[in-house]
Order: sequence, then structure tokens, then C-alpha cells
Amino acid sequence: MLRWLCLCVLLASLTQSASAQSVWKAGVAKAVITPEKSVWLAGYGSKRAPDGKLHDLWMKALALEDNAGQRVVLITSDFQGVPKIMSDRVFEQLQEQFKLERTQVMFTFSHNHCGPRLGDDLIDYYPVEAEQEALVEEYTTQMVTKTVTMVGESLKNLAPASLAIGEGKATFAVNRRNNREADVPDLIAKGTPLVGPVDHAVPVMTVTRPDGKLEAVLFGYACHPTTMSFLTWCGDYPGFAQLEIEKAHPGTTAMFVNTCGGDQNPLPRRKVELAEQYGRMLTLSVDKVLASEMSPVSGAMTTRFREIPLEFSSIPSRDELAKTAESTDRYQRTRAKLFLKDVDAGKPLSPTYPYPIQVWKFGGVNWVALGGEVVVDYSLRLKLELGAGKTWVTGYANDVMAYIPSERVLIEGGYEGDSSMIVYMQPSKWKAGLEDQIVKTVHELSKP
Repeated sequence: MLRWLCLCVLLASLTQSASAQSVWKAGVAKAVITPEKSVWLAGYGSKRAPDGKLHDLWMKALALEDNAGQRVVLITSDFQGVPKIMSDRVFEQLQEQFKLERTQVMFTFSHNHCGPRLGDDLIDYYPVEAEQEALVEEYTTQMVTKTVTMVGESLKNLAPASLAIGEGKATFAVNRRNNREADVPDLIAKGTPLVGPVDHAVPVMTVTRPDGKLEAVLFGYACHPTTMSFLTWCGDYPGFAQLEIEKAHPGTTAMFVNTCGGDQNPLPRRKVELAEQYGRMLTLSVDKVLASEMSPVSGAMTTRFREIPLEFSSIPSRDELAKTAESTDRYQRTRAKLFLKDVDAGKPLSPTYPYPIQVWKFGGVNWVALGGEVVVDYSLRLKLELGAGKTWVTGYANDVMAYIPSERVLIEGGYEGDSSMIVYMQPSKWKAGLEDQIVKTVHELSKP
């Protein structure tokens, strides 16, 4: 009798385990994206021809399918920014080739400043050279093709898997608006608390095969990958973290998403050793989560996407543009001249920008993806309102058009709230009320 009961318990356990593992299908694929030609490095407004490679740059895809056959694909990358002119081409081809609707694909980029330029991202921030623009266009087209091919491979690789989530912590991100960079090393040495909002959470999701193989580890952090400002290809701290995780777990694909790090910097910085150190800190955080009891993820997925018209505070007149075109500031001058060219060609400046907001819901998890360089206030607010521990807020997703300040940052001004709009080729700062507009839309898309 006892033997029979034990057998029943064992069979029930195996059935339960098989059921949990069959909830999902997952497929992973990846591709090297290190340029073979001398495309300039993105992220700083100067001529930045590459001088070598510290390690390869990568793009990776994770395809998921639930029991109802609903599919999603997450794309992560070591790019500085993926502009709408590129991502829209990818989304269109994915729909044509694989019947993936716009809601089903999330294209993220780490915002790595040791990666290549793409499309028209910050195009007028850099010195103009016809040969370089041709290289950027060629490389961008190659990356569109490579992205679509990689996604197709991830879909072909779909196989039974289980998902689990957890959360760790890393503390190297510093709010750069509230702490002067030169002061940070001394403050840390003295144990003086740094100030300003931060989000030190490290969200983690695992993909595990029925035989126990760890297929993929997805993790995030809210911080600019700007440890380095040299001219060598590398993935900065996220690149080092992914390499470390893959080394510690052979056969596993590590994938990084930047959560809401628009106003966060890794400080101190400017040394390779520091980028490696921050990568190790993330790796240790992830490994601690992997060693803990993680929460299994089950349940059907829902996917929603909406572009909302974010308003600019003002649109300059032609006379104002003509005056600014004579400015001694090259960024203001360049922007005004290009705007004048459009206006005189009968293309008036738009008073709004189509801002992308995406929400995936699965297994009680709300995964919010916001376009642009989103400041940390959004992550802190949305996790509070939608539920900490079950809400992921990803910035740097689907399009990079500008910084996305909170209402607080917009009022305070400064680079993230105002002057950065010049280098992003936008006509003015955002109109007041954008935070509530974005958060309201997220809540609407998060409804059951």
C-alpha cells in the first residue's frame, strides 16, 4: 500500500512537472553585429572611427509561445539606439515573413556608446561626411536583414521550456543629475550617501528546457552603458556581464535590457577595469537570483501596442528658424537649417511625435516597453502602481527619438528635460503633462 502511494505521488509529481514545462515553447538565436567596415561609433557628437575590438557586439532573440499558440519575440542588442526608420522596416518584414503583428515584437537596445551608428539616429549630431553616411546606410540595411533572419531562427528553435522570474540588486548606477561626477569617487570613499532617485533592481527571467538545461537568462538594469568613451568596439558593462554569465553557464544565452536608465550613469567610469567590474557585479546579482527559489511563470499571453501623439511645447516659426540658423552653436544652427529646408519644401514641422508604448502580460507579469531614453522616475512609479515584483519597465525599446523626462525632470530642465532635444533634432522640449499621458496609456494597455 505504501509503495502504491509513493508511486502515485511520484506520478503526480512527474505529471505536474511535465505540465509546468509544457506551458511554454521557447526559441533562442543570436548574431554577431560587429561592423566589418569603419562605421563610426555612436553616442558622442564627434568623428569616432573605430580603432579595434575588445569583444564582439551581439544581437539576440528570444521567441516565446504559450499553450494557445500566441507568440512573441524579444530582440536585445548592443546598439546605441535603433531609430524608427530602421525598426519599422524590421517590423514590416517580420509581419510579411512570419505573420508577427506589431504587438508581438519588442526591439530593445542597450544604448551602448561603444557600438555603431544606425540610420538617422542623432544623424545631425555628428560631423557630416558623405562616405560615412553611405557606410551607415549600408550597415543599417545589413542589420535589418540580419535581424529578420535571426528572428526566423528563434522561431524555428521553439521547443518546450519553463520560465521563472526573480529579482536581484546592483548598486553602481548613480543619478547623474543629482551627483557631480567628479565628486562621486570621494563621496563613495567617505561613505557619504549619494542623492537622487535610482532603481537598483536587477530583474531576471530564466528559460529552462525539460532536461534542466538553462537555455537563456534575461536580465536588466537601469543605467547608461557609458563606462567607456574610447573608440574600441565593445558592449560596455552589459557586454561584459553577458560574457561572464555565458562563461559561468556554458550553452546559455545571456540577454540584457536597459530598464529606465536615462538619467543614470555608472560612476566612477572611463576605465575598462570598471566596465568589467560593473559587469561582474551584475553577474553576481544574477547568479544569486539563479541560486534562489524563483517564481514560475505560467498563463496565456496578451500583447498590446499603441503609438500616442506626444506634444512638443512649441513649434518655431520660420522667422525664428532663420534667426537660429545664424547661431554660433553648431547644433542649434544645423537643426534650424534642416528645419528651414523642410518648411520651405512644404513640409511643416509636426507638433507631435508618435511615441511607442508596449505591454506584454503573461503569468501575472506586466512587461512595459517605452521608447526613447526614459528616466528612472517611470520605472519607480509604474512598479508602485502596477505591482512591484511583477512589473518590468523597459526603456530604450522600439524607437529612440529623444529623452523621455518625468514631469519633475521636465520642470527642472537641464539636459534630459530640455537641451538634449536639440541634438535629437526635435523642435522643442516636450509639453507639460507627458508623464501622466504615458502612464495613463500604460494602465489602459495593462487592463485584463
